[in-house]
Amino acid sequence: MDNLSECHSSKSMGFFYNNSNQTNDGWESKQLIAVQSVGSIFCCFILVSNAMVIAAVITNKRFHYPFYYLLANLAASDFLAGIAYVYLMFNTGEVSRTLTVHSYFIRQGLLDTSLSASLTNLLVIALERYISVMNWKVHSNLTKQRVTLLIVLVWTISIFMGTVPSLGWNCICNLKQCSTLAPIFSRSYLIFWSVSNLVIFLIMVSIYLRIYLYVRKKTSVLKAHTSGSMNRKRTPIKLIKTVMTVLGAFVICWTPGLVVLLLDGLECKKCNVLKFKRWLLLLAVLNSVMNPIIYSYKDEEMWTTFKNLMRCVCNGTRRQRSSRANTRTNNSSPETSNSLRLSEEKKTSTQDMLKT
Repeated sequence: MDNLSECHSSKSMGFFYNNSNQTNDGWESKQLIAVQSVGSIFCCFILVSNAMVIAAVITNKRFHYPFYYLLANLAASDFLAGIAYVYLMFNTGEVSRTLTVHSYFIRQGLLDTSLSASLTNLLVIALERYISVMNWKVHSNLTKQRVTLLIVLVWTISIFMGTVPSLGWNCICNLKQCSTLAPIFSRSYLIFWSVSNLVIFLIMVSIYLRIYLYVRKKTSVLKAHTSGSMNRKRTPIKLIKTVMTVLGAFVICWTPGLVVLLLDGLECKKCNVLKFKRWLLLLAVLNSVMNPIIYSYKDEEMWTTFKNLMRCVCNGTRRQRSSRANTRTNNSSPETSNSLRLSEEKKTSTQDMLKT
């Protein structure tokens, strides 16, 4: 009991918010309702669209390649992000102060896991693109077993990164080390989190810069020796443009948040990090909204598969309606046949009367 009281693990989050000088969350009731309403629409789009990306990769045999498997895994991380945003929206404002320490770890752990999964997926995709482009192939020679192992590795790392604070790297037992944005997260953890992610950003940018320089050199050589086959040789570049657009959107949406987390970890008192809290969350939501749009805009085959999936859903609902209508007509057919038979008997009897 002394250890619990010393480490404050039995306290509600209101205690830690007050310790971090967050006396007011800033959300009015009307603002919170508006944010939850609009956010729910965005989250529904994130869940449905990313589920369609996963379904497109599964159903279309043309997508049964390592790049698209990893792309589907990236969509799965965005799907998890949609779930995390829903949980966050309905556990924010004044409700956040009533949360237990365990509930707060779940809320932040979902966000951290989805971000780690997206970032690790993008890094693996960058390596896959590097291998394929250096061999001047549309797709790499990775086997399904290796791709499956990479996907398992991505989620193992992501879940570990999301649970690190709850495993002990927190400030529950040392309130002086608590951050401002995440009141039970240690400042040293925020520094580690933001710096490691920014370093991975630089690694991915350098990989794609190396790919771009190689492709530019390769195409200039091919132009001098080929003419009609040049269009066929450009096919690897299409997939690179898709993933580079996804990476660019990810870097733009997440870099400001990582910089603010780093400033909070460095205990920058003049930065007023709470002022940017809402806008950073909005950027994070927009990133998960943008990814499926980028897939469909950059990849014509993906967009065609989306339309086919929507047609299948519409046709399925129509078939259900028609089957219900058929069952109704089948149930009513004995009555109609009896009425028709009685009417025919009446007609024959009237005809016999007239003949007589």
